[in-house]
Amino acid sequence: MKPEAFLKDAQEKIGELLRQSPAKDVERNVKAVLAQGFAKLDIVTREDFDTQAQVLARTRQRLEELERRVALLEQATKPNDATPGAVPR
Repeated sequence: MKPEAFLKDAQEKIGELLRQSPAKDVERNVKAVLAQGFAKLDIVTREDFDTQAQVLARTRQRLEELERRVALLEQATKPNDATPGAVPR
């Protein structure tokens, strides 16, 4: 038997064994059990997590901007201590 024919025959036999193997069923069952377990846990998908991380980053940036504006407004409305007759708050 030629080496090419032998390798082809071996490949076909291994492929047939794998198709008939219970490994596929075991893999399918393990995936189903894991999916049920994950469904019971309070977890989020990576996509949802990344989306919320982006929202949080934008919110944090907006908060910092608003804090800066409030500080500027507070500074602008403070009475000047050097002004005669200024009433302290």
